[in-house]
Amino acid sequence: MSTSTLEHRTIPTVRGLPLVGSVVELSRDPAAFFVRAYLEHGPVYRVRALNRTLTVLAGPGLARWMGSREGQGNLRSAEVWQGLVDEYGATRTLTGVDGPEHKRLREVMRRGYSREALEGRLDELVAITDACLDRGWRPGTDVPVVSALQLLVTSQLGTLLTGRVPVEHIQDIRTTILYILNALVTRQRPEIILRNPVYRRAKSRVNELGEQMIRDHRARGPVADGHRTLVDDLMDAHDRDPGLVAADDLVLALTGPYVAGLDTVANTLGSLVHAVLAHPEVLARIQAEADEVFARGPLTDASVEDLTATNGAVMEAMRLYPIAVAQPRVANRDFEYAGFTIREGEPVYCAVTVPHFLPEMFPDPERFDIDRYGPERREHATPGAYSPFGRGPHTCLGKGIADVQMTLTAARLFHRLDLALPRGQEVLRRRAAPTPGPVASFRVRVDGVRRPGTA
Repeated sequence: MSTSTLEHRTIPTVRGLPLVGSVVELSRDPAAFFVRAYLEHGPVYRVRALNRTLTVLAGPGLARWMGSREGQGNLRSAEVWQGLVDEYGATRTLTGVDGPEHKRLREVMRRGYSREALEGRLDELVAITDACLDRGWRPGTDVPVVSALQLLVTSQLGTLLTGRVPVEHIQDIRTTILYILNALVTRQRPEIILRNPVYRRAKSRVNELGEQMIRDHRARGPVADGHRTLVDDLMDAHDRDPGLVAADDLVLALTGPYVAGLDTVANTLGSLVHAVLAHPEVLARIQAEADEVFARGPLTDASVEDLTATNGAVMEAMRLYPIAVAQPRVANRDFEYAGFTIREGEPVYCAVTVPHFLPEMFPDPERFDIDRYGPERREHATPGAYSPFGRGPHTCLGKGIADVQMTLTAARLFHRLDLALPRGQEVLRRRAAPTPGPVASFRVRVDGVRRPGTA
């Protein structure tokens, strides 16, 4: 098809409300909105949200295209994250660079965010989990799931990825995430909210955390053994090549694990807890395999592989309740997609999780079915079907460690405790910002202890 023909094809616009456009639907359930719009308009459509118009790409072919040379050359990330970079006085961040520079930065951080970082430390991960369960999940109490899991996830990530557990900074990190994502990344709120003293104090404390991590590393010196952390890798890279990892970029990079993992992992685990408790047959399977695995003694990679039902529940939670619903990008040049022309400089949202809810990809897609991922079915293996960690060169760097972290944490939680959904919590209520997840009021009842924790 010629370019002149393409130029006369008008990209359809999703009908929205006067003035605000589709912002209400987007803020309520972005995943459902993108699916509905795809079914009505096809793989390319435009969305009005307040004073912005976004071009959305969607459909099963999107994931493959984003990973292709064409897709990588046609999309860029700099403008999406530039506000974050400027807010921190940095020069760059991993999510905001593309091409060779992105590959070099990604390689610096690869080991610290990978399953390799957990090598020989699986029992330590369980011990951290036990300590948090013993403190905050007491029999006879109703536990606020999201905040309890945020504490647990921060303790895990802090110990294993950075060597520091910033429990006192959890609310600061969450506040900073909320304001920056809303004002500088998704632009759902005006930038004037960044003048709020609540945000300024929170961001200042996150900066102090990063500066303290730098001082602690300098005082401790280099670590040469197997207990190196992401902090060691970043600081060493800065010393070797300050042009790649600049001094002004260190605070943003060092606090990155908390910003990237706090809400995402905690929200996914929270959704999983509700789904499992709402399906007693799944709970029974998870408890049976967890009891067997934890009874064997020290954990190995094979132990994690044997938690098949638990991992299936994790994967299903990521399918039904995706965190990275759509990846924001900017058109790097004029390009064609699905018969339409996208113009250079257009904001583009890549709705990679739309296939999660298409029956041709996942039969009965609204059903929580942990057996979709076994060797007999492998529904997620259909090209373009499953993208919980995003797609393309910016696919989540921490997906390897997140899979293990969530699988072991969920298995240990249901192995240790008898949990139930209190009256009024039978249906999971969710929020959309700053990242999709259960509402703060979601609670579970701890009916008792099934197994003791580690000594």
